[in-house]
Amino acid sequence: MCGIAGEIRFDDHPASSAAIAAMTDRMAPRGPDGEGLFLQGRVALGHRRLKIIDLTERAQQPMVDNGLGLTVVFNGIIYNYRELMAELEAKGYRFFSTGDTEVVLKAFHAWGPDCVSRFHGMFAFAVTERDSGRVTLARDRLGIKPLYYAETAGSFRFASSLPALLAAGRAAGEPVDTDIDPVALHHYMSFHAVVPAPYTILKGVRKLPPATLMIIEPDGARKQHCYWRPSFTRRAEEANLSFEDWQEKTLDALTLAVKRRLVADVPVGVLLSGGLDSSLVVGLLANLGQQDLKTFSIGFETVGEERGDEFQYSDIVAKHFGTDHHQLFVDSSRALPELQNCIAAMAEPMVSHDAIGFYLLSQEVAKHVKVVQSGQGADEVFAGYHWYPPLMNSNAAVEDYARVFCDRTHAEFGKAVDPRFVDGDHSRAFIAEHFGMAGADTAVDKALRLDTTIMLVDDPVKRVDNMTMAWGLEARVPFLDHELVELAARIPPEMKVEGDGKYVLKEAARKVIPKEVIDRPKGYFPVPALKYLRGPFLEMVRDALTSQAARDRKLFNPDYVETLLKDPDAHLTPLRGSKLWQCALLELWLQQNQA
Repeated sequence: MCGIAGEIRFDDHPASSAAIAAMTDRMAPRGPDGEGLFLQGRVALGHRRLKIIDLTERAQQPMVDNGLGLTVVFNGIIYNYRELMAELEAKGYRFFSTGDTEVVLKAFHAWGPDCVSRFHGMFAFAVTERDSGRVTLARDRLGIKPLYYAETAGSFRFASSLPALLAAGRAAGEPVDTDIDPVALHHYMSFHAVVPAPYTILKGVRKLPPATLMIIEPDGARKQHCYWRPSFTRRAEEANLSFEDWQEKTLDALTLAVKRRLVADVPVGVLLSGGLDSSLVVGLLANLGQQDLKTFSIGFETVGEERGDEFQYSDIVAKHFGTDHHQLFVDSSRALPELQNCIAAMAEPMVSHDAIGFYLLSQEVAKHVKVVQSGQGADEVFAGYHWYPPLMNSNAAVEDYARVFCDRTHAEFGKAVDPRFVDGDHSRAFIAEHFGMAGADTAVDKALRLDTTIMLVDDPVKRVDNMTMAWGLEARVPFLDHELVELAARIPPEMKVEGDGKYVLKEAARKVIPKEVIDRPKGYFPVPALKYLRGPFLEMVRDALTSQAARDRKLFNPDYVETLLKDPDAHLTPLRGSKLWQCALLELWLQQNQA
């Protein structure tokens, strides 16, 4: 896990070492174990390193292979790198390191950009070709590793973090356009802060979509290619599989996914929320023979009747499997001062309340381990949310999905923001476009495809990456193993949505973890203080939204903001998030990044 950056010039100027330094400095928390710079004419690459595999300096980056004429910067982990290394050695390649970065480099030489189809892992990388001048960018199938880019009149820059690109623009005297993108704003206010690629909230910054290759020619010409799309259809050869067969297949695939994510030259722990998903990860690791497994949970104060922790369930799992368990309780007096630091760690504004939870938990976990597994993604992959069952018999899937999922109607969006941002119902059109694509059999399949490939990427996945990497902690997500995702997509939807969701996963889990964790009420990672804004939290929000910076920006309608401020609890989204916090978080993020 690391931070990568680069600049490609298309004019007569050499690439800027100052721009690269600004980006790598801004991403220092992502890679506290080392940094590097490669500069050759019109191309410069930068890297911040977190040592997880091959802890020696032989694996430092940017990694140059003069014999092959290639240079790479790489963020992530290739779980099957040892198998690929053996295959490449059989083809005649020789290795000077024992890590996965060099495997990426030589795999690219052996198989070209299509090498990504051979990788099991999470990754974002850039490969420069000395002789052709071509640069290739790539992002993993589920977008677990981020990759942003910005363009100026004569350059193309990329980085693992959006704020890094802003820093580069300031350092090089080529500022990024920080105007708010109207389409992105509509998505942000509709999809609980999700802004699907290639958009970001800023006009001047874009992001490479998941499962995408971008090839950049020396003259600046670019082409993109999506190299993976899961099929949410049934296979004829699997038509006679029973519910028990699908349970067995699910458990086998998840066991393999968890096992793959043990690949490391440092210990691997688990973020244990006490829910089904993280508990199942712990149970499977125990079954694989992991000893002295370190597990970590976090809890917050209760607000009203909103309980702030799930320790009773994480304790059951920790005791059952004999883990080395760590509880972290955070009261509001600690959470409030850390909120600004949490926001500074966001590559994009993230409204989900549990961002601060993951931020503070990661701070504690990083004192003990450098790698953790996490249960994120299971709800999207195995249909754990409440909006899936009603879609089983839907005759108006787009409308039914939008009604329960979207934070606001387009009409309310028009009242919430300045009129200059109201130019069409972009979010409803986005849902309709994706539901209309081939490759998904039913309304539930269409919703699962959208959530797995879009909503998941730019909400929980991005949140986990940003908050863990803020403390130099690598988070691995076995539920997003692409082979497991492909399998889950083929499971008949009724086997997933029954039993309040994740039915096939729950029943498979009975062979592994205590039933008390499986049959409990559905929970989440609660941070009540950001859902029910009170006292100093409310004052912080009020100050942000009524500040001179906010008045100058004219992003939100002042009457709408005042309505929210008068009674925050009365204005929650269909998914029970605070509409006031959503507005305030965007303004706080923009101020934090001087945008």
